[in-house]
Amino acid sequence: MSTEPGAKVLQAVRALAPEIAAQSAAIEEARTLPPEIVTRLKDAGLFRMFAPRNLGGTELDLVSGLEALEELSRADGATGWATMIASESAHMFVLLPREQLDAIYAPSPDVTMGGAFNAQGTAREVDGGYQVTGRWNFATGCKHSDWLFGNCVLLGDDGKPLPGPAPGTVRTRGMLVPAAEGRIVDNWSVLGLRGTGSHDVVIEAFVPHARSFDIFMGTPNVEGPTYVVPVLHCALHMGAVALGIAQGAVDDLMALALTGKKRLYARHALVDSPVFRNRLGRADTAVRGARSALRDLGRQYWEACNTSPAIAFGLAPQVSATLTWVTETAAQVVTSCYHAGGASSIRDGATLQRRFRDIHTLMQHASVAEGWFTQMGAALLGFPVLFEA
Repeated sequence: MSTEPGAKVLQAVRALAPEIAAQSAAIEEARTLPPEIVTRLKDAGLFRMFAPRNLGGTELDLVSGLEALEELSRADGATGWATMIASESAHMFVLLPREQLDAIYAPSPDVTMGGAFNAQGTAREVDGGYQVTGRWNFATGCKHSDWLFGNCVLLGDDGKPLPGPAPGTVRTRGMLVPAAEGRIVDNWSVLGLRGTGSHDVVIEAFVPHARSFDIFMGTPNVEGPTYVVPVLHCALHMGAVALGIAQGAVDDLMALALTGKKRLYARHALVDSPVFRNRLGRADTAVRGARSALRDLGRQYWEACNTSPAIAFGLAPQVSATLTWVTETAAQVVTSCYHAGGASSIRDGATLQRRFRDIHTLMQHASVAEGWFTQMGAALLGFPVLFEA
């Protein structure tokens, strides 16, 4: 464990994990985190773990955050993902003007936002702010969020997108509104990660300048390594969630074997089968290898954040490629465990089935696209990195 605050957060996660695991079926059925679970997560300090210390948060170091998110996702993938998004609200809030940031955190350090990075809305500048219109999908945790946001394409007076910082791009900006000013479209009916409550959100509102921010290139108004290039912290967090789901699948497979299960037509119980032992050994080794790669990069990135934002930003291709590889490895582990569990894995309510659906849903995320390996290769060869998958 990296720090004393990190040890306390991990202890809180481990204390809460059995309750979360026991509620995982109910969380999935609800298609969002139930209010009582949200309260328990807040009480455990998990929503505030990356919030600024001078505003009541823990301002946890990166590696400790990876450990906590993995452990929570080991109990339930959807809870791990939803908590990740809630805790990362701080990484976005700090991009707001300082006065607005202080006002948002005044009621509680557990304040959160839900929304989407994809620029699915438009914003036209008017007197004092922007007139915003849009509908954004994949707004994880929107039903328990205090604020909603959506990334927008900025339009000029002629109604056309304003040019962005690089040729061929458009200018974008995140727009933040109180949750009551947005509308949730309850449509999160999906294969996996059902409990994340990642419904669509609709915003049609005036947004003051002070509640807008540059998601990808904005300058944090709080100093400290936790807020250097925030989107890369978020990318590494995703890898921790994937690893937690994979470790949970290994746990499930071991528990199944120790029940004495014997597959139909098999000569031996799973626990006595050399083939099963081989699969289990491979799965465990793969998880440990992926965990080592993620945390080693996490330590390297954290050191860079303490040294220079430019050095940290330079690690972007490595972060994206590593996230993709870690998630692919996690998916391979979960798939192997699912197959090794036999017919027991296929039933609704089986934890292996849920983890199988969760990891393959996570695999569809744009942040783990195959193209990030191409960008890493380009960086190694000295070509420009385009930051697109």
